[in-house]
Amino acid sequence: MGPIGRDELKHHHHHMGWGDLGVFGEPSKETPNLDLMAAQGMLFPNFYTANPLCSPSRAALLTGRLPVRNGFYTTNAHARNAYTPQEIVGGISPDEILLPELLKKKDYVSKIIGKWHLGHRTQYLPLKHGFDEWFGSPNCHFGPYNNSVCPNIPVYNNSEMKGRYYEEFEINVKTGESNLTQIYLKEGLDFISQQAVAQRPFFLYWAPDATHAPVYASKRFLGKSQRGRYGDAMMELDDSIGQILAHLVSLGIHNKTLVFFTSDNGAAVMSGPLQSGSNGPFLCGKETTFEGGMREPAIAWWPGRIPAGTVSYQLGSVMDLFTTSLSVAGVLPPDDRVIDGLDLSPVLFNNSLLDRPIFYYRGNQLMAVRIGQYKAHYWTWSNSWEEFNKGINFCPGQEVPGVTTHTQEEHTMQPLIFHLGQDPGERYPISVESKEYRDVLRRVTAVVEQHQKDLIPGMPQLNMCDLAVMNWSPPGCEQLGKCLKAPESNPWKCDWPH
Repeated sequence: MGPIGRDELKHHHHHMGWGDLGVFGEPSKETPNLDLMAAQGMLFPNFYTANPLCSPSRAALLTGRLPVRNGFYTTNAHARNAYTPQEIVGGISPDEILLPELLKKKDYVSKIIGKWHLGHRTQYLPLKHGFDEWFGSPNCHFGPYNNSVCPNIPVYNNSEMKGRYYEEFEINVKTGESNLTQIYLKEGLDFISQQAVAQRPFFLYWAPDATHAPVYASKRFLGKSQRGRYGDAMMELDDSIGQILAHLVSLGIHNKTLVFFTSDNGAAVMSGPLQSGSNGPFLCGKETTFEGGMREPAIAWWPGRIPAGTVSYQLGSVMDLFTTSLSVAGVLPPDDRVIDGLDLSPVLFNNSLLDRPIFYYRGNQLMAVRIGQYKAHYWTWSNSWEEFNKGINFCPGQEVPGVTTHTQEEHTMQPLIFHLGQDPGERYPISVESKEYRDVLRRVTAVVEQHQKDLIPGMPQLNMCDLAVMNWSPPGCEQLGKCLKAPESNPWKCDWPH
């Protein structure tokens, strides 16, 4: 294996809620493998994503930088959730340095399996940004689409498409049946075997998306959960993770492998009861900067290195996975840019606690900040009245007057402050008259002023859209006879309604 400390790194990343794991109290207890992973490792009840939806959060994970720095945001409208739909012109900036590029310094082989979501035009794909291998897709499995108006999303093996969702890679929207998670699992197990046999250090980013609407599962899991189709998908992901961990053990490399499980945003509670996960006691869900949108399930597992059965109250972020992975691999982070991620090694190995704030951004706006047990909201917004009145609700059954506002409300002069230990649901703002409020406000203000003084936003990558850039004829389409004719280029400023 070369020098000590050259360890394999793996991360799981899905779209699910804090309340989806039995270990966090999900009532049906249908995640035995993740619960066991927590019992054998370290559980993080205070772990956050960098953004309340997928693309910016993934960009942050792989760069160790807030989306407002790495460009994964829009300036077309204030505080908007922008991502990478098919018509997006942009993607991950060539100026960003991604984790797999840095791991090359120690000869790591890196693979991503599943959803990429950092731009689908050729120059933005994973093999152009440090990954050696890829099996999966550049976008979510939305669809099925009509080829003349909107192409189905391609599935790639490395740099060439192998087919499209709903075509060669079937997803039955009626029954919810699809073998995709099983395909992704086999890809992962095979990759791990190959690297173990060759004794090469590796980084695997296993990013299935079965819990993203339209939710799917394979036949063996369909109808098995008490939680409907979402629960079926969750059971299959749980089973897959159990197989991956067992595989590491059977290859005898578990003591050299850091595995980290988390999600890229809270459960999408607006998807309705059949397609939505659970955010447990937390307010709202995906797309919002309330706890339900950004606090994530997280488990670190490294037998022999991370003490089993521990709970860390560390405030963690997906951006820390970047810095921590580099630390474990013995690679220094880039020194020419701000890195927001912390090295969590002392937390993982010695159960230390590092003091740090969590910044909650929605697009270009700092919405809230957490320090210690306290969270201060500078802006509140769930979604617009216009959307809400159409039946799109980001906080179903959880409207908190003056908090889950349907207009963008600024509280800069007098932030709403919650004590998340006593009030995880963000229902009872601390009285502005109290000494507690004044003390917290003083501390938070200092942190925010420092942050904003040093902040140089990156060039926004998510401003322009164009139907001509959709997945009409991805690389490899010729061999398959799957190239489609693109319309004339006619760019517009993307419209982000929420």
